[in-house]
Amino acid sequence: MNEVEGLRFRRLNRPQVITDDPQTPQSKGSSSYSGKVFRVVLVSLAVFLLFPLLVVCLILESPIQPEVLRLSEPPVMTGCYEPNLELRDAQRLFEDQILGPESIVNIGDVLYTGTADGKILKLVGRRSYVVARLGQPPCGTTEAEPVCGRPLGMRVGPNGTLFVADAYLGLFEVNPTTGEVNRLVSGGQMVAGRKLSFINDLDVTQDGKKVYFTDSSSRWQRRDYLLLIMEATADGRVLEYDVDSREVTVVMENLRFPNGIQLLPDEESVLVAETTMARIRRVHVSGLNKGGMDMFVENLPGFPDNIRPSSTGGYWVAMATIRPNPGFSMMDFLAQRPWVKKLIFKVFSREVLLKMAPPYSLVVELHEGGVCTRSLHDPQGLVAAYVSEAHEHDGYLYLGSFRSPYISRLQLRKA
Repeated sequence: MNEVEGLRFRRLNRPQVITDDPQTPQSKGSSSYSGKVFRVVLVSLAVFLLFPLLVVCLILESPIQPEVLRLSEPPVMTGCYEPNLELRDAQRLFEDQILGPESIVNIGDVLYTGTADGKILKLVGRRSYVVARLGQPPCGTTEAEPVCGRPLGMRVGPNGTLFVADAYLGLFEVNPTTGEVNRLVSGGQMVAGRKLSFINDLDVTQDGKKVYFTDSSSRWQRRDYLLLIMEATADGRVLEYDVDSREVTVVMENLRFPNGIQLLPDEESVLVAETTMARIRRVHVSGLNKGGMDMFVENLPGFPDNIRPSSTGGYWVAMATIRPNPGFSMMDFLAQRPWVKKLIFKVFSREVLLKMAPPYSLVVELHEGGVCTRSLHDPQGLVAAYVSEAHEHDGYLYLGSFRSPYISRLQLRKA
């Protein structure tokens, strides 16, 4: 055997390095075993957490029976709806002196409002005075509201008296000087076979002969407004009270949370905020079209509350929360998923649900045809939170709120 063949032979029989490390094959088995244990623990934990939820879902009954709603995609917040910080320039008045001043009116330079503890207040300078109480103590809790009363919409009549819509107790006429209270319509009474359960807002004709008001629901009361919004019940109505005959008649029914109401100048129709549907309807209350209804504006960027006239011939519409676009609108998401709504109310309390809806105050000025001409914003409601009404007087916009302990005032020339 020559040298070349020897080299070739050595290459062919080159010794191999063999490891006898016993951990290599066992490592794979150990990893597989650990993975199985992890999956078992994970599944067990999931079952442990989900089982009580499943029991709750099967046993507990949901307080609401929601329907599927078809809302259009929210409008993109550009142009007139472009977000800004205009409402951040508002000044808080009577902070921590009043609670829930839903609606505001003025007689001269004196302001009047109704509060969550059933009072009608006169606001002069920096002081507040009790004009009247519509109900009886105790007050201060949602459970006491039906007895204490909850003043909501308010207007000034032609004789300088205050017309007040109390959610539970009815419609009232209040003398702002003497404090004399006259009940016009009793809350809870039956009208056309259905109960007045949630009287909300009102407006009065120039001659004081007719009062038009909204009853947001015959099923839910004001303290259950969150349930009404989530259930989207179509049992709201617009009604007419005749001062001379003292009769109450139904003008329009089958509305979803009719809220703010505003007479148009000709007094043949009223604008009605249909909160759940994020739109405003025009309801014809007299004339040739009496009993008819058409659209004033639909697909608003938020959920409208009270409607009040502006000095430019338009209307101020207040919204306490919006439908962000771009962004995620929880209400729009839930609108087509009633089963999720039912589940939510089985698992969470109303207090928790309220905290899950971040405030975003928005006030828009609309003109004929529902055309937006101006919008004022306070993202996160840092200055003006939970706005329910925008009342214009002497160059200022006074902002009511159904929850906040103050009134906000914005100088319009700075906006």
